[in-house]
Amino acid sequence: MTPREAVALLQREMNEAVIGQPKLTERFVMGLLADGNLLVEGLPGLAKTRAVRMLAELVDAKFSRIQFTPDLLTSDVIGEERVFVENGKPVARLYKGPIFGNIILADEINRAPAKVQAAMLEAMEERQVSIGGRSFLLPELFMVLATQNPLEQAGTFPLPEAQKDRFLMHVTVDYVDRESELKMIEMVRKEGHHLPRPATKIPQSMIFAARKEIGAVRMEEKIGRYLVELVFATRYPLQYSKQLKVMIDVGVSPRGSLALSRCAQVHAWLRGADRVAVEDIRAVIHDVFRHRLIKSEHTRRNNIRNDDIVDILLQQVPAPE
Repeated sequence: MTPREAVALLQREMNEAVIGQPKLTERFVMGLLADGNLLVEGLPGLAKTRAVRMLAELVDAKFSRIQFTPDLLTSDVIGEERVFVENGKPVARLYKGPIFGNIILADEINRAPAKVQAAMLEAMEERQVSIGGRSFLLPELFMVLATQNPLEQAGTFPLPEAQKDRFLMHVTVDYVDRESELKMIEMVRKEGHHLPRPATKIPQSMIFAARKEIGAVRMEEKIGRYLVELVFATRYPLQYSKQLKVMIDVGVSPRGSLALSRCAQVHAWLRGADRVAVEDIRAVIHDVFRHRLIKSEHTRRNNIRNDDIVDILLQQVPAPE
């Protein structure tokens, strides 16, 4: 099995298990291949948790779920040293928290206090944690999928804008269509509450091999310049249009440039191309910019979404031919 065949199998199996959400499953696979973490936002019951669990079932990976609550402690996430008494003497033993898994579901991350969020996001960025004065590396295959519920914001702790920037993409999930809803009901009726067990698990080596192939996907200079122009149009909007200037307070960071480049490479690889095209950038830019743009007060008052700003951005910045 080649890396491309393995990823195609992964996508196919996920789409069969998570009905009517092809974009969600594609973004999960993209995050895995891009070695990034995803922020997933959607109403309850839209298969966010199921999709994460299915991804971990299909890949030979350890799955961990962290249910974020206001009383959660940092040690509940990263672990701690616990002291036991053996033969009348205190002995310290390391307890590793759920962050040491391969695929982590951070459920309702905005319900945890800022200190716990910071510890979680630091682990995501540094790929290591400190416990008892010692540093411990996290697994090589490591991916956090953090969910947010747009409802019931009372008593939550919204992620700071600078912390959101650490997520590769911000993926939004919506309701499925009627036919998909009917298929979903039939599927759950047959299988119950248990996820289907895959016949074979995709080894982690296949994911690493796919990442290596993705790194070889080329980006021509004109495409690279187009990508940079899109980023700079968010930082210096008046140079591009007065409309953008009124809408944007703070633009996309350099981390966003890197994320857009990497996601465009993955998208090109998934469609079988050996170089990035304009269509690859356009396909992923909303998910990459959605959580990085800080809207002006005028924009918030008029209920203009960040996705609307990105649409205008794509109209204002000319694409190469």
